[in-house]
Amino acid sequence: MSYIWNVPTKVLFGAGTLKKLHEEKLPGKKALVVISNGKSVRVNGYLAALEAELDAAGVERAIFDKISANPVEPAVQEGVEAGRCAGVDFVIGLGGGSVMDAAKAIAAMIPQRGGRVWDYMATGTSEHRPFNAPPLPFVAVTTSAGTGSEVDAGAVITSPITHEKGAFFSQCPALAVVDPELMLSVPPKYTAYQGFDALFHNTEGYISKFGNEMGAMVELEAIRLLGKWLPVAVADGSNLEARTKVAFANTLGGYSMDVSTCTSEHAIEHALSGEHGDLPHGAGLIMISQAYYRTFVERGDCPEKFVDMARALGKADATKPSDFLDALAGLQKACGVDGLKMSDWGIREDELPGMAPLARRAVGVLFSCDPSVLSDDDVLAILRASWK
Repeated sequence: MSYIWNVPTKVLFGAGTLKKLHEEKLPGKKALVVISNGKSVRVNGYLAALEAELDAAGVERAIFDKISANPVEPAVQEGVEAGRCAGVDFVIGLGGGSVMDAAKAIAAMIPQRGGRVWDYMATGTSEHRPFNAPPLPFVAVTTSAGTGSEVDAGAVITSPITHEKGAFFSQCPALAVVDPELMLSVPPKYTAYQGFDALFHNTEGYISKFGNEMGAMVELEAIRLLGKWLPVAVADGSNLEARTKVAFANTLGGYSMDVSTCTSEHAIEHALSGEHGDLPHGAGLIMISQAYYRTFVERGDCPEKFVDMARALGKADATKPSDFLDALAGLQKACGVDGLKMSDWGIREDELPGMAPLARRAVGVLFSCDPSVLSDDDVLAILRASWK
């Protein structure tokens, strides 16, 4: 029953909440607005809507638009320098999980004296430097439902040199806007990828050795919501009710990570997308999920929890752990992602033996959260069973 709940983020949740941002007391007078290197927030009018809110609040801004999916350290460092040059006093991330992660790290790094972003990483082959100055405040405006980054203190950043996709920790956002209207334009396959990322934050948290009653409360509800509403959002992206339910489940996944932990499923996927930066994180998780969870089911780990998750996914008559695997397979089929292939993203079978060591270098701490110990051979077996 032991847990620590320390989530200071004020969350504006619901359709149309971006239009209320100007009513909030923002944490500064000049913001660095971090967006992706794509076109979506401009084409869909989200950047213009945010700028209108900042104008109404009397906040100046500079725009930094060089963040890719699976953000890389040099681009994040460039954002730090841009913020310093512009003299900003807070940072806003407008976008999906990659943008929010990058913006969170940029806000932390702008005031630091000496070193680069990678020097301050919490995991991987970093110097693990402590901060020497307080981070700038950070505001998260999420346009996707996948990472829960709007309510947690972590960020994921990749080194293009070592291919480590490691963890950076700062502070939770001061304010978050979760407006499902900003998610209506997400294409079906990315809705699915992001939704499964949110799902696995919650399933991993539920089976983690460091799970607790507070985490279980949010995790099972998130799993239930995603099992019911993710297929609806994938099939009809204009369904605002479905988008809202999935967005809520995603934010619950962020709370899960605040009070519990992910497990090595995320570490293993980080190795895949660390080596192959074009691989969407959620797609990588989907590919390995059946073999990953089957490993623990066949070992007899936490059987009652797998039954709970199967029932939450909609299999009301579940009585055995393997029912979760069936429910998960059904959800993936319903969302059209049951046929994903690693080879479609250029992952070769001969690369697989190197993935477990890379996963342990990049974020090995997650292996300590597993229900039982996974060896490198176990990881390789999971990957080989998943490769096609």
